[in-house]
Amino acid sequence: MIAALTANILIAVMKFTVAIFINSSALLAEGFHSLADTSNQAFLLLGLRLSARPADRSHPFGYGMERYFWAFVVSLSIFIIGAVFSVHEGISKILHPEPLRQPGWGYLVIALSFFFDGCSWRIAFKELKGTIKRRGVFRTIRESKAPSIFIIFLEDSAAIFGLSIALGGILLTTLTGNPVFDGAASVIIGIILAAVALVLFYETKSLLIGEGVSQTDLRKIKAAIAAVPEVKEVVDILTMHLGPEDILVNLDINFADGLDTDQVEEAIDKVERGVQEVVPAVKKIFVEAESLKSKPKKKKRRTKRFARR
Repeated sequence: MIAALTANILIAVMKFTVAIFINSSALLAEGFHSLADTSNQAFLLLGLRLSARPADRSHPFGYGMERYFWAFVVSLSIFIIGAVFSVHEGISKILHPEPLRQPGWGYLVIALSFFFDGCSWRIAFKELKGTIKRRGVFRTIRESKAPSIFIIFLEDSAAIFGLSIALGGILLTTLTGNPVFDGAASVIIGIILAAVALVLFYETKSLLIGEGVSQTDLRKIKAAIAAVPEVKEVVDILTMHLGPEDILVNLDINFADGLDTDQVEEAIDKVERGVQEVVPAVKKIFVEAESLKSKPKKKKRRTKRFARR
């Protein structure tokens, strides 16, 4: 995020300065794009900082979802700052065309932007490379619980694509002398940003309202529970991400017949250890023992256990 923030500040200043100088709507749209990206990195860093606060009385499960909230704000920022302004500027250029001035400066800024955005993109891609190879890009984004990584990856991917569109718009305008191509490039960049914003809006909304673990992690949890000899049946498993590395798990388990309360509690300890070994991000576990439910009240000491951090 720090690498992306630094790159976007430099890029935004260059794009706005040169866009105004050469009168390019496409490059101005890319300036709005970089401005949106800059604010987005600030929002993500803020979310990262706020999410690190320890749990307290008002938020007993901690503040991990701060990261999801600020990631949601990012999707709105991309749409409002990037997409809306880019489309508006492009339409204005099409309706009121004005010639470009010294487009060579535009090519220089686009080349430098390709370099900076490419460096930022490679850092984000490196974080997701292994997962993308196994699951593909779309599944990786859909199943990722760390929004800051896939947001930067999508932003930088859109930036590289947008720069290609801006380059084409300025080049066609230079060759034909028709500024409409420059304005059209700005509109296309806005549409790309709107599409990215909608994807982020959908994915971060899902995380914000409480998303369960991936199917891969769910299978690991089931296998860990099944490996405990005292477990007869897993009645239900409920999971929720409180943060990228903070998972809440609620288990309803039917233990083998004939176990006394102490043996059931020992089995619960085994379940907790097993689950946290295969999915270390699980920080909180509630276990409800069906076998204890069926016993008379006088023998029932407790039906739930809570695994603290």
